[in-house]
Amino acid sequence: MEKTGVVELPLHYGKAPKWLLIRMEKLSREIFKLIVEEFEADGAVKRLSDPLWFQALACVLGFDWHSSGTTTVVTGVLKSTLSLEEHGIGVAGGKGKKALEAQNDIEVIGEKLGLSESRIEEIKKASKLTAKVDNSLVQDGYDLYHHVVFISENSWSVVQQGMNIKDRYARRYHWFKTKNFLNDPHAGIASQRIEKKVLNLASKKSEETRKACLDLLKENPNTLKSIFSGKILKKYEKRHGQLTLTGEKVIRLPWKFDWSVARKVYEIQPKNFEELLMIRGIGKATIRALALVSEIIYGTEIDWQDPAKYSFAFGGKDGIPYPVNVKRMDTIINILRSFIEECRVDDKLKRYSLKKLAKISREV
Repeated sequence: MEKTGVVELPLHYGKAPKWLLIRMEKLSREIFKLIVEEFEADGAVKRLSDPLWFQALACVLGFDWHSSGTTTVVTGVLKSTLSLEEHGIGVAGGKGKKALEAQNDIEVIGEKLGLSESRIEEIKKASKLTAKVDNSLVQDGYDLYHHVVFISENSWSVVQQGMNIKDRYARRYHWFKTKNFLNDPHAGIASQRIEKKVLNLASKKSEETRKACLDLLKENPNTLKSIFSGKILKKYEKRHGQLTLTGEKVIRLPWKFDWSVARKVYEIQPKNFEELLMIRGIGKATIRALALVSEIIYGTEIDWQDPAKYSFAFGGKDGIPYPVNVKRMDTIINILRSFIEECRVDDKLKRYSLKKLAKISREV
C-alpha cells in the first residue's frame, strides 16, 4: 500500500454530542454493510488502514479534517456498530484503559470468528508489537494513548494515536496485516507536521543499529556496564562534546540505565529484535541509550528522518509541501458517495453526508 499522510490533528477535549454519535452510528452501520457486500470484511479492514480513506470516512460521519477526536470517536463508534454477525469484523482495544484490554478482546473475537489458536496468538503479538514500535522505536515525541485492532477472518489492521502534550497535537499510526514490524512497516502516519529530528529505528536504514543493540544486550551486563563507563565513551565526549538524540548541540549521554532489564535480557537471550521488544521493561530509555552507544562505538547508521509523509494539509492541494494524490482521493470520495446513496437511511442524513463529501472534494 502506498505510504500516505500528514494531516493536522490538534487535540480537542470533551465528548462528541449525543445527536452526532447517533447519526454516526446509523450511517457507519449502513456504510459498512455495503462495503462488506462489495469488498468483503477483509477489504473493509484494509481500507481502515489507509489514512486518507479513514479521514474521508470520518468527515462523512460528521468530523472535520483536523480534529484529534477523528481517531478516538470514529473508532469508538465503529466498535459499537461493527459486529461479527452483521459485518464479519471485530474491534479490539480503545482509548486509555480500554487499549489495555486489546489482548482479551482479540482472544474473544478470534474465538467467535473460529480462528486457530496460532492465528489468535499472531494477532495478539501484532497488537503488542505495533504499540511497542510506535512508542519505543519511533521516538517522535508522541506517546500512545489509543490503540484499536480491526479483525476479520483473514486480515487485521491497527489504528493507534499518540499525543504530544507540549504542543497539544496528536499523531495517528496505521498498520495493515504485516509480518514486517521493523523496516518501514507502516501503512501510513497522519500527523500535524514532519518533526525535524526523530529517532526512527523502525527503518531499513537503522537495521545495523538494531542488530548492534541486540548484541549489546545479549552480552553479560557487566560488559555493557564497562562500555557505558569506560574510556571509549569518555574519549568520545572529550573529542566531540556531549551529544543527544534530540538534535540539540550539547546534552548528556544517557548514563542512567535499568540494569535489571539488561540482566533479564541476558538470561532470556532473545533470538531477534522482535523478541527483544516483547520483553517487559524494554522501552524508550533503554532503546535510546543502546542506539546512541551503538552509533558512537560501532559507527552504525541511525535513521533520523520522520517516517510520516505529507499528502494533504497546509496547501498540499497546490503541491506544497507535497502534492495530494488527487486521483486516489477522488476514487475514495466516489466510493463513499456511492455507498451513501445506497444506504438505507433517511434522506436528511444522506444529504448531510453528501454535503460533507462535496466539501472534501473542494478542499483537495
